[in-house]
Amino acid sequence: MSDNTRQAEQASLIEQVKQIAQGLARTFAPFCEVVVHDLRDPEHAVLAIHNNLSGRAASDPATELGLARIADNDYPQIVANYANQFADGRPAKSTSIGIRDTDGRYVAALCLNVDLTLFRSMQNALEQFAATDASPVQETLDPANAAAIRRHIDQYAARLASSPQLLKAEERRALMRELKAGGFLEVRRAMEIAAAHLGISRATAYNDIK
Repeated sequence: MSDNTRQAEQASLIEQVKQIAQGLARTFAPFCEVVVHDLRDPEHAVLAIHNNLSGRAASDPATELGLARIADNDYPQIVANYANQFADGRPAKSTSIGIRDTDGRYVAALCLNVDLTLFRSMQNALEQFAATDASPVQETLDPANAAAIRRHIDQYAARLASSPQLLKAEERRALMRELKAGGFLEVRRAMEIAAAHLGISRATAYNDIK
């Protein structure tokens, strides 16, 4: 391949990566920084940066990972979900995707850096909200054992790589026979619970069981 042809190919690859980066940045804004690195110029590798969370700028040099790719064409093409950190100490989760030309040389990289600060705050808040205290009283608000019915339906659908609402009529009828044989339909409101979880009417559920 001539130098001109190689340069044209590499420029085309990088232009496509730039377009992909813009789409990803719009989709995952504002929590994910998306960076395009031009590995042909390690001293000024940052070609484009969207949703800037790291404080870097275009023309900044390549990171350690970028330099590793430049030095070794056998370096892993995808390094996903590795722990990282912004300059101000905020925790991040990063993914880096190397882009090779037809000669197998790394010419670019597409990197995603997710700010975990908000998500960890949300996680802590949810854990606190969901926490329960020990109680001497054992109580259930599910006298019809609805959880067991729903769980059996979910497990049945999972075996078919489907979801309860997407089961075909014959699959649903087989499920209803399973529920009846297992005694799940003997309790009060069982048919109503099953129908609601399957996304069908009670009339349809009763018809399926016949």
